[in-house]
Amino acid sequence: MNQPQSREAFEQRLRDIGAERYHDKHPFHAMLHSGQCSPLQVRAWVINRYYYQSRIPMKDAAFLSRCDDSDLRRAWRSRLEDHDGELEAGGGLRRWLKLAEAVGLDADFVASARGVLPATRFAVDAYVRFVRDMPLLDAIAASLTELFAPKIHAARIEGLLSHYAFANETSLSYFRNRLQEAPKDVAFGLDWVLSHADTIEKQDAAADALIFKTDVLWSQLDALYSAYVEPGRIPPGGWDGTEGVTGDD
Repeated sequence: MNQPQSREAFEQRLRDIGAERYHDKHPFHAMLHSGQCSPLQVRAWVINRYYYQSRIPMKDAAFLSRCDDSDLRRAWRSRLEDHDGELEAGGGLRRWLKLAEAVGLDADFVASARGVLPATRFAVDAYVRFVRDMPLLDAIAASLTELFAPKIHAARIEGLLSHYAFANETSLSYFRNRLQEAPKDVAFGLDWVLSHADTIEKQDAAADALIFKTDVLWSQLDALYSAYVEPGRIPPGGWDGTEGVTGDD
């Protein structure tokens, strides 16, 4: 009972976590991908998801600041470049703001993080603190939700293109790029976790970290559903459906 799982069995354990707990199974995503979301609901998703996207390079910078291994730092720093990009061209964050403009939102308003739901802010900030404070193995294991991201990005591209007038190659460029960026990140992260989780205690900690991250993602959609679908109760500080809107419904 105290022996670590084989590399293959442990990888399957991690993949099973995603199969059971990844947020592609949330009813809000089913609504979004099948064209059932109203313009208000789509905009609320874009606003709140941007807060998560904007904190990803911050958590990666926090990770790098703790990392003594220069090889690990070199492998990890491309994540900052993917999201922040160059000064002129920009990266994933600017591509997300193109999506915001396409759905009828002011990009500066979205970037300001005004109107982000309190539960979204709480969950995302908890993830940044987790990566900043927990052992490196736990921090890297938490990133392995990327194992399951390409599937949801592909489904999102197909669903949005099929059902929403705002969807085109420019507005969905964030997701197109992630189809290319995520596989290299996850290949490195998965190999690192499988190689360094060499005791049952470390494997348990890595699995718990991945579960924590799926909870972070799921709780964001719970907050959106509660505020803008059912029961439709927007908490204090949440987006009111009008601020920052530039387009018609």
